[in-house]
Amino acid sequence: MSKRAYSINNPDGIYFVTFSVVNWIDIFIRQRYKNIIVENLKYCQDNKGLEIFGWCLMSSHIHLIIRAKEGYNLSNILRDFKKFTSSRLIKSISDTNEPESRREWMLWMFERAAKKNSRNTNYQLWQQNNHAEELFSDKFLHQKLNYIHNNPVVEGIVEEADQYLYSSAKNYQDEKGLIEVIFI
Repeated sequence: MSKRAYSINNPDGIYFVTFSVVNWIDIFIRQRYKNIIVENLKYCQDNKGLEIFGWCLMSSHIHLIIRAKEGYNLSNILRDFKKFTSSRLIKSISDTNEPESRREWMLWMFERAAKKNSRNTNYQLWQQNNHAEELFSDKFLHQKLNYIHNNPVVEGIVEEADQYLYSSAKNYQDEKGLIEVIFI
């Protein structure tokens, strides 16, 4: 697939986006790290013009179906989200008052990734690309929504998609999820 297919070109488009942690490190196994992501998605909704149609946070990555409200730029929202969450997550991992058995190893891995990328100074938490795909049709949109909601089922975390707390699957079953979504 061409590079163009993975970039945000249509300012009004709805996109399927995946962010992955460098080296696929399973950082989101701790609730405090997951909460940083949830809090910042809500912040972007309230303050940055982010509209969320679907989402799912897995141990090493997050899937989103999103767009920017009119007058906002989705690329800028994603850049700010990744920059801020990276900083907050590194700070939380570094906090010696919090238990973290993998602290030294994770920080070493994030430091090592930063040294390979001239855009970073100390640490790189997220992989550079966003793997953004514009969802041109309702069929493609629903396919991606089902894919992200079934991620925790396929991984054996839950038996039913709506049992997974860190996803919009609950919302689509008329239950209250952690994040408000716009229904497809």
